[in-house]
Amino acid sequence: MIKLAKLPRSGTVGCGLAGAMLLIAVAPVFVLSGCHSSPPLTAQQVEGQRLYAGRCAHCHEENDLGLKPAPPNIHGAMDKTKLPSGAPATDAEVRRQVIYGKGKMPGFYGRFNEEQMVALLSYLHTDMPLPRQ
Repeated sequence: MIKLAKLPRSGTVGCGLAGAMLLIAVAPVFVLSGCHSSPPLTAQQVEGQRLYAGRCAHCHEENDLGLKPAPPNIHGAMDKTKLPSGAPATDAEVRRQVIYGKGKMPGFYGRFNEEQMVALLSYLHTDMPLPRQ
């Protein structure tokens, strides 16, 4: 059993008021530190989001083809040193895998122009929020 030490009561309002003021000042820090809000996407990232939703999400989100094993979840992959495939988590490597494919992932050669590829890579560096349906 844990015994709590009893604090002496001074009978003054000053300590209570100071404690209350401290609580009021510090409480928002604790409340807000639990909230996570992503910055809004740039126009380029929104375009990348649209491309991801249309060309990538059906495998990497829903696995609607029923692939076994399921394609990896790539959320946050660009924040790590290695991709789920074990390759370096760099724009150049992701670009290579998107264009030429890897394992069960088909290549998308000729299906992304340079501007689209840059937009997709920009989106992959975000928290990757999915578009609202």
